[in-house]
Amino acid sequence: MHALAPGFCDAASVYLLQRWLLEEHSRTAADPPQIEARRLALRIGSDTSEDWEHLLPVGEVLVFPRHTPYARALATGQTQLLDGVDRHTFERLRSTDPDDAGVDALLRSASFLIVPLRLRGAAVGFIACTRGPGKAPFTRGEAVAVESLGARACVALDNARRYERERRTALAIRRSLLPETGQAFQSCRVAHGYRPAGQDNVIGGDWYDVLPRGDRRLALIVGDAMGHGPESAVAMIQLRTAVRTLAALDITPAELMDRLDAVAGTTPGASFATCIYAEWDAELHTCTFVGAGHPPPLIRGPGRPAAPVVLASAGLPLGLATSPYEPTVLHLSELTLLLLYSDGLVESRTHDIDQGIARLAGALDAGTDDVPHVAHPNAAHPDALPSLCRRLLADSGHDGADDVTDDRTLLLAELTPGKN
Repeated sequence: MHALAPGFCDAASVYLLQRWLLEEHSRTAADPPQIEARRLALRIGSDTSEDWEHLLPVGEVLVFPRHTPYARALATGQTQLLDGVDRHTFERLRSTDPDDAGVDALLRSASFLIVPLRLRGAAVGFIACTRGPGKAPFTRGEAVAVESLGARACVALDNARRYERERRTALAIRRSLLPETGQAFQSCRVAHGYRPAGQDNVIGGDWYDVLPRGDRRLALIVGDAMGHGPESAVAMIQLRTAVRTLAALDITPAELMDRLDAVAGTTPGASFATCIYAEWDAELHTCTFVGAGHPPPLIRGPGRPAAPVVLASAGLPLGLATSPYEPTVLHLSELTLLLLYSDGLVESRTHDIDQGIARLAGALDAGTDDVPHVAHPNAAHPDALPSLCRRLLADSGHDGADDVTDDRTLLLAELTPGKN
């Protein structure tokens, strides 16, 4: 629009077919009785479009009958050159605000140009340009120039629509995969956080879940499929689905991991995925851990600093047929914070992973002390754990460029032992 107005014409606007914007691919007649188009952009003179928002709002959907030059341009694919605005536009503008000076100026247009926008042979919208009295009318050569501009704009618009569709798809997948925020169970409060690698990724290979099991037990898991692209996301989805299925069976945590290892071995892209599984039993005051090549979880008890769980065996990544996996059982008789996380929070190009784990443990201690109501059973606050999650994610991004090299995922649980 800035390329057209005010240097080339007094007013310019872009309209896109509503069915194209909504990605409706049903077959339409070559000469439909009417078309529906959305005003995507507008520029009049050197003013900004906001000055005209009350008269010609951007985003407005208009219906153009078959006899209008707009519909004719789309039906024929031919640019329309007119001596002024057509009767349909004249009546619509006049009814908008007959006393408005701007509307009057548009109605007195001495030359009107409508250029269809076509993409891969199909009409997707049009550009409308006007010149007022005293200006030279549009020439055929000028129309060709606008057609060339429109062709380039079409490619950009199509790319933007494709990107938006892919982003919506990724966001829908991510929303369907994430546990509910602020979940609370009888013996456990849970919060979680996730940031994908890079600036353009929406979903990656990390996953996490919270799953109630039989006998009032609760399973928590964080995993990491290799990579950050769609292939790793697909592998993550399949592994997460497998864990949900296995969690419904009456099997031990170690057996669950053994079976998940077998699933990963036959799932494309899932081999070498890592995960840490924790199962909290509030009645027995036990938390059972099984690792598959994943960084150890952190625990923080009352009056004690956060520290990594010493696992009986770190285990090897999934899909290598290295079962059986060995469980680690901790007895927790007091209120305890448990943090499961992906290696993106503790690994970087400049720090050893042990240094990263120690730094994360320190951040957990500092955050627990600074965020009120965390790990205090008599003063529980619904936003305490989510606030701590947000802080830990923010603190993990202090390594400059390293903060975009891997997904960052954490699952924070406040474990409350039941009364015997």
